[in-house]
Amino acid sequence: MKTDYLEKILSARVYDVAIESPLDIAPALSKRLGNTVLLKREDMQPVFSFKLRGAYNKMAHLSAAQLKHGVIAASAGNHAQGVALAAQRLGSRATIVMPATTPQIKIAAVAARGARVILFGDSYDDAYAHSLQIAKREKITFVHPYDDPDVIAGQGTVGMEILRQQSGPIDAIFVAVGGGGLISGIGAYVKRLRPQIKLIGVQPVDADAMTRSLAAGRRVKLGQVGLFADGVAVKRVGVETLRLCRELVDEMILVDNDAICAAIKDVFEDTRSILEPAGALAIAGAKAWVARRKAKGRTLVAVACGANMNFDRLRFVAERAELGEQREAILAVTIPEQPGSFRQFCTLLGPRNVTEFNYRYSDPQHAHVFVGVQVRDRGEIRALVARLRKHGLPTRDLSDNEMAKLHVRHLVGGRAPSVKNELLYRFEFPERPGALMNFLKTMGHDWNITLFHYRNHGADFGRVLVGMQVPPRDKPAFRRFLTQLGYPSWDETRNPAHALFLS
Repeated sequence: MKTDYLEKILSARVYDVAIESPLDIAPALSKRLGNTVLLKREDMQPVFSFKLRGAYNKMAHLSAAQLKHGVIAASAGNHAQGVALAAQRLGSRATIVMPATTPQIKIAAVAARGARVILFGDSYDDAYAHSLQIAKREKITFVHPYDDPDVIAGQGTVGMEILRQQSGPIDAIFVAVGGGGLISGIGAYVKRLRPQIKLIGVQPVDADAMTRSLAAGRRVKLGQVGLFADGVAVKRVGVETLRLCRELVDEMILVDNDAICAAIKDVFEDTRSILEPAGALAIAGAKAWVARRKAKGRTLVAVACGANMNFDRLRFVAERAELGEQREAILAVTIPEQPGSFRQFCTLLGPRNVTEFNYRYSDPQHAHVFVGVQVRDRGEIRALVARLRKHGLPTRDLSDNEMAKLHVRHLVGGRAPSVKNELLYRFEFPERPGALMNFLKTMGHDWNITLFHYRNHGADFGRVLVGMQVPPRDKPAFRRFLTQLGYPSWDETRNPAHALFLS
């Protein structure tokens, strides 16, 4: 007998634990995209994720005997918190099997609700297989994170709320997809009542099991999945969710980690809330869809589905957000190794804000500079590269080079044993366009710059490390230069790290 999901969603028991989350406009993002973007704020749930809806609805339908024996679930974290909270409210014992890669914040949150936590494997599928073995051995009920009609119906209440909260036009709803429970539930409700609304799933490029399965017409199992968006790191989608998605989903969109980071920043700028990577997927997908279709004047809903972010990931997110928005270019530029060429290069960069600068002397003829520059869009990157090449500076755009972004930027440099009379100084530059040119103009002398490292950290000042060849006779002039410059500075020439790794 075919499940009547409309009836199941309308009668779902979720509000014992869940709130009706707000549907808020994202004003800055809407203005920038030229479309009305509404965020369904599931990150505001008591467990900071939509997952408690399906978990509680499933467990509320269990018998008293089943609840007494206890439940078990496999989860990367958000479903685990939903099951743990539901067990706490319903007086049941919960065991949660989580991949060993699960962020600590999610592990701690689950344990804090009294659940037994078992870490096993590197992915959801490893944890899932192990949890089934435990369920069989201990005769406890397995609560599936997505491939269960009661779980799907619980998630479907998100769609019910969206239509109730936005009675006006909706052109498309964007939903993050892992195993497919959330988009199946939303689609089951929305498509019955307003079938003209486009339902669009969003996945990371390295965790695209649903996208591949829909294309193949069958469940495709991935050999491995990317773990940045751990909440959707699923190797194989569900049987029931694939069936529903084949009926209900209009389109799938894939986005990379940089786009996800940019979406996290977009939501932060509009709400001052920080989504987890999987929680920002729908926003990244909506932006990609708008760019691809050149859409204007549409009303788009994106489900912000989770905010269980590990604090130590924020550094990576901040590093990559500007690249994801294509508002930063990473360039490798070759300049002549001679006094004045560094200043000429900075002049060619123009008034743009430099976000990063890495250089270390290594060759008497040529210098290779790794530089980050703020830009408006991809077109400005192309124009800047062309300008530098026109003036005889070979330039390569590394903005899409993963190795360069992850590793090379931190490795530029090394020893320069042939450099004589090198002084190493650490400066704090005012964080504003023109600070670097002011430094170079004030310097005046033809002291050769042998090392330069700078990275924008979002503060009111930039931390800069500079090496210069200053002959002993020029030491008084160098001290006058420091005084005239007026930037806070520290002499690091005798720093042991300099002797070990740079000199």
